[in-house]
Amino acid sequence: MYMLVFTISYLLGSIPSGLIIGKVFYKTDIREHGSGNLGGTNTFRTLGVKAGLIVTSADILKGTLAAALPFILTNVTGTEIDIHPLLAGMFAVVGHMYPIFAGFRGGKAVATSAGVVLFYQPLLFVILILSFFISLYISKYVSLSSMISAVLAIIYSLFTKDWLLILVVVIFSVFIFYRHRANIKRIKNKTEPKVKWL
Repeated sequence: MYMLVFTISYLLGSIPSGLIIGKVFYKTDIREHGSGNLGGTNTFRTLGVKAGLIVTSADILKGTLAAALPFILTNVTGTEIDIHPLLAGMFAVVGHMYPIFAGFRGGKAVATSAGVVLFYQPLLFVILILSFFISLYISKYVSLSSMISAVLAIIYSLFTKDWLLILVVVIFSVFIFYRHRANIKRIKNKTEPKVKWL
């Protein structure tokens, strides 16, 4: 049952929302534009605000559904599936970064990680959303705002004394910083694009 949950979670995370929205509604492969990334930020820049909101929401939902899988399958099968939602959700984040349905070229782990947090710790999700937009308003850098929110997530989790939450949040944050390593270089060189829609 563990393998079933983890496989479904990974496949959920692998659904390339940006690629689907771009190709179906805009006849555009967003991997060929902007940063080449399949996440919400590149969708905003390539296809506009409406598409960006849809893709970001879908990517968040992937994480939320994956975290909820043990509960969903328990209700469907009638057999208790004792898998922690954070562990189930983690596989969706990996799927989002390395999607089997899109040549293993995916997003940067931010939205799907947030979706996992939304299911398990809604208050933390709200805090991260607020911190993200405050940072974005001040800096105009999506990447920097994402990384600041990741650091705040670690700080918040330490106060919960929930050791699995702390571990998973640290892992998510490592994913986020690793996937943003090129952005960090551009921020240092002052060549990172700033958002224009604020």
